[in-house]
Amino acid sequence: MHKVKKIFDIAYGHRLFNYIGKCGNLHGHNAKIEVNLKTPQLNAENMVVDFTLIAAKLNKWLNENLDHKVILSKKDPLLKILRDEGQECYETSENPTAEALAELIFKKTQEEFPIVYKVKFWETDSCCAIYEKEKT
Repeated sequence: MHKVKKIFDIAYGHRLFNYIGKCGNLHGHNAKIEVNLKTPQLNAENMVVDFTLIAAKLNKWLNENLDHKVILSKKDPLLKILRDEGQECYETSENPTAEALAELIFKKTQEEFPIVYKVKFWETDSCCAIYEKEKT
């Protein structure tokens, strides 16, 4: 099995709506995202996927949607206030936890690269959420 990993960095703000604790306050992170792909057979270029292609596809989506944006649940009343003030926000169906963001990025990656098998979302240097493809 051949495997590759591409790492991305983004900065974002968020809060966890109706959460008791520090993360209930609006705050920011510098996140690291690890996208892992694998295949039993290399392509015609003798690669899993060209790193340049991974970067081109995922950087575009990350930059347009998450990087330097405020990420909030659709249930959060702050979402409307910030949008009304011209703030760029990304809306999630539930609270934008590291776990939820890892799953979101996995699913977006899978649209372009079906051979993705794992996404790690490092919210801080010591806190990481992982979303993996189920074993079949």
